[in-house]
Parts: sequence; C-alpha cells; structure tokens
Amino acid sequence: MKADTHPDYHMIKVQMTDGTVFETRSTWGKEGDTLVLEIDPISHPAWTGGTRQIDSGGRVAQFNKRFGGLTLKKN
Repeated sequence: MKADTHPDYHMIKVQMTDGTVFETRSTWGKEGDTLVLEIDPISHPAWTGGTRQIDSGGRVAQFNKRFGGLTLKKN
C-alpha cells in the first residue's frame, strides 16, 4: 500500500442543534475542532415527521385539475 495516500483521521467534537456535544473520529477539520450542525436528526423534518411541501403547480397537478373529473362509463 502506498504511504501518505489516506487523510488524517482524528477525534473531533460534534455539537447538535440542541447544544448536546459528542466526540467522534473524522477527517473533517483538525484534532479537537468542533463541528456545529445547523440541521440534524433532532430538528430536521425528514426524521421528525414534520410537514412536507408539495408542488401544487406542476404538470401532473395541472393535468388532474383539467381532466380529473372524467370517468369511463360502460354502456
């Protein structure tokens, strides 16, 4: 294996949005740096089940608005 091909892997601190801090190993920053998160599993709607924004003006929505009431009837 070639020498000096891998990045430095060291301990950093990660600060969550609620202020909790934990230590982990990473290639980010330098030894002892603190990574402050703006979005994390505690606050992000993808993990908390918050509301989603739905595109109501897309092509499918326009089609359904125009043709949504049509039905096929058997004679």
